[in-house]
Amino acid sequence: MTKAFLDDRFLLNSSVAERLYNDYAKDLPIIDYHCHLNPQQIFEDTVFENLTEVWLSGDHYKWRAMRANGVEEEYITGDAAPYEKFEKWAQTVPATLGNPLYHWTHLELRRFFNEEALLNSDTASAVWQNVNGQLKEKSVRTLIKQSNVEVICTTDDPVDSLEYHLQLKQDETFDVKVLPSFRPDKALEINRPTFKGWVAELAEVSKVDITSLADLKTALIERISFFAEVGCKVSDHALDKIYYEPATEQEVDVILRKALAAGEVTEKEEAQYKTHLLHFLGQQYAAHDWAMQYHISAHRNNNTKMFNSLGPDTGYDSIGDGQIAEPLTKLLDGMALENALPKTIIYSLNPKDYYVIASIVGSFQERVPGKIQFGTAWWFNDQKEGMLDQMKALASIGLISRFLGMLTDSRSFLSYTRHEYFRRLLCDVIGQWVVDGEAPEDYDLLGKMVEDICYYNAKQYFYF
Repeated sequence: MTKAFLDDRFLLNSSVAERLYNDYAKDLPIIDYHCHLNPQQIFEDTVFENLTEVWLSGDHYKWRAMRANGVEEEYITGDAAPYEKFEKWAQTVPATLGNPLYHWTHLELRRFFNEEALLNSDTASAVWQNVNGQLKEKSVRTLIKQSNVEVICTTDDPVDSLEYHLQLKQDETFDVKVLPSFRPDKALEINRPTFKGWVAELAEVSKVDITSLADLKTALIERISFFAEVGCKVSDHALDKIYYEPATEQEVDVILRKALAAGEVTEKEEAQYKTHLLHFLGQQYAAHDWAMQYHISAHRNNNTKMFNSLGPDTGYDSIGDGQIAEPLTKLLDGMALENALPKTIIYSLNPKDYYVIASIVGSFQERVPGKIQFGTAWWFNDQKEGMLDQMKALASIGLISRFLGMLTDSRSFLSYTRHEYFRRLLCDVIGQWVVDGEAPEDYDLLGKMVEDICYYNAKQYFYF
């Protein structure tokens, strides 16, 4: 029987899946342990002026689709009026059928604004007026509470003052935890033109004069301690390429001094520096009992002309295809040899890595249930087939029952419907096992499994 679009059975293809979703997954709180939301907007309880501001500003998923549909850049990142930009998106939406953007767009309209119209050029004006009218009453905090969010972990540079996290911590009117995450990418990118300037910023905020490797480590330790005081439980690294090139403390000190003086090091020296610093940072995370996240296999800033015009994170990235197995295992092994391997979550942008990662994490499990995690489908894989492939690979090789589940990895306060999307797919996978006779129809067993993956595993893993 044909289903209606986005009806109650959306993505649920058995009665077992429907029961698992409705009775066990649907109403659980959300722990968003990795996102790119702006803590200032949460503290100030921003009210967005219109749907373009909340929906299209900074969303490179939509920007890519609009470019693919022939929309001129003026209506994407340019100076066109807000309604003109929205109208171009509305014209693009029908062309996204088959892309998760089609589902996400209409889920967000329905869940946040009870708007059931299919967005297109004919409905754009009515949707614009309806949603904009509601946005006046839906501040950032209202949207977060409407989504039943319990914890938000933002993404923060070590030099950040965390002023808004500190103020939110004291705000008794808002009970959602908004915690920082430690993302020291700029400390690792020794060959970027911005490296020396960033080190100067780190020196200023840490009050450590950085001229040596020992100084750099002292400054990073100070910032890690500060983040921990503010409530940080997790770090994050964008490792587009995994390096493993061991070197002594003295050799890496020489490399750092060279970079600070001349501004450039060789590719081998860069690999030695990154290997050493990642090992050091892993030790620090383990000491604080933080979780360490590795996001790997992205190929960034492909379009030089547009990078020069718009900068990074504007929709010109793609999937990388580098080899990861040997350097990743050696990096983890080096920390494990010193009993300093922290809880670790590994995500890959390339589906070819799924079984590689699922098998690697199994090589380093100890004591903590699910200590080393194969992270959820990420970015280009954050869609139906990508999520299903990731879950099936994890279930086949590891323990999906210990899986930490979904996160938004988003800059939008409307992205929490992605948790619904994930939860429906998870329940459908498990429901299909029952239909096929591969799992018992035992709702005590299966229901607990669903609840753990959707909520309790993350709550216990991060000590929230």
